[in-house]
Amino acid sequence: MKKNIYSVLKGTFLVSDDSFKNWRVILFISGLAIVMIASSHSADKKVYDIARLTNEVKEMRSAFVDGRSRLMRLKMESAIVVKMKEKGLEPSVEPPKKIKVKSQN
Repeated sequence: MKKNIYSVLKGTFLVSDDSFKNWRVILFISGLAIVMIASSHSADKKVYDIARLTNEVKEMRSAFVDGRSRLMRLKMESAIVVKMKEKGLEPSVEPPKKIKVKSQN
């Protein structure tokens, strides 16, 4: 048991005659570790992208709501009357009259 521990600590298992199988296992485990790290980085990048896009959606939604409320204020009759007074137009004092057309058939 002691001999195996000293062999691992000194690294003689990597330079002995049958060390090729040990190197294969070490390289395989190293490759798996690199793939796992790359996958983790990719997942983190996607999480950050999702958070950024969520913030953009919230900003655009608030801009849409703000624009819609400004449009509603501009479409109000009182706002239109004020704008038209600046141009010299005033609302009619007389109510509109219906025009009836009788067909000649």
